[in-house]
Amino acid sequence: MKAVGFTEFGGPEVLRVLELPAPEAGRGEVRIRVHAATVNAVDALQRGGPGSPAARPPFVPGMEAAGVVDRIGPGVTTDLRVGDPVMAIVLPDGSHGAYAEQVVVPVDSVVRVPHGATDAQAASLPMNGLTARLALDTLGLEPGRTLAVTGAAGAVGGYAVQLAKADGLRVVADASERDEALIKELGADVVLRRGAEYPNRVRAAIPEGVDGLVDAASLGALTARAVRDGGRVVTLRGFDGPGERGVVFEPVVVFRYARERAKLDRLRQQVEEGRVTLRVAKTLPAEQAAEAHRLLAAGGSRGRLILTF
Repeated sequence: MKAVGFTEFGGPEVLRVLELPAPEAGRGEVRIRVHAATVNAVDALQRGGPGSPAARPPFVPGMEAAGVVDRIGPGVTTDLRVGDPVMAIVLPDGSHGAYAEQVVVPVDSVVRVPHGATDAQAASLPMNGLTARLALDTLGLEPGRTLAVTGAAGAVGGYAVQLAKADGLRVVADASERDEALIKELGADVVLRRGAEYPNRVRAAIPEGVDGLVDAASLGALTARAVRDGGRVVTLRGFDGPGERGVVFEPVVVFRYARERAKLDRLRQQVEEGRVTLRVAKTLPAEQAAEAHRLLAAGGSRGRLILTF
């Protein structure tokens, strides 16, 4: 099968087309014929290395995919059938990431695509959507509480805004001048200018501070200023430094939700209900993966970059 990966760590130029054996669906697994795979920041981190000392090249990145079921492994109890259009979160182990024509995942990591969504759109949801869902579940705010979101124009931040509104929260989100209209369209109640001063702007708008914060922009310790005494900040890049005034930082890793099929399926339903918006900035053929990584590094994309197979 065709895959895109690398045999040595480095910049986007190390990505190339590989010919690899097709993986087989084992017990409890489903194989997907991939039509679209999302390019995410974690893919670039993996490419830059160093990776797990247990992993061996070639390395195939990619944590989100959409396509069709082409094989169901033994011992699988599922309503899915061969040929069904599906999307999945993929946990790459060095040779089985989503940048491939075929990928094998546990059955609990895959659900049908939202009705009416393209493969490219569907591929943008599983990993980023589940990350946002995990962040909100970790905070556990009750309806009516106030949430701040940094990096609201990005994938995780945008989903966090929309899912928080669906949960009945009041949302205070950040935005650049060019993104202000977008963030309002996503549903944020208050939109403030992004950057290092965002936490101070939150306090100016909400003197008592917000109840919780999702730090998708990785502002780190600065975010404590925006949160009320004893409030919590969810971080996505592992930051867990001490907070002021009893503010607690809680790192989350999407691996915890990789087999939460009901939560992934609920995301599908929320897309169909119009509560969650799928945003694709550009699709590129798999052979142009290096260019996709360059575009990702350049920043400014408002929506996901998608590789097609």
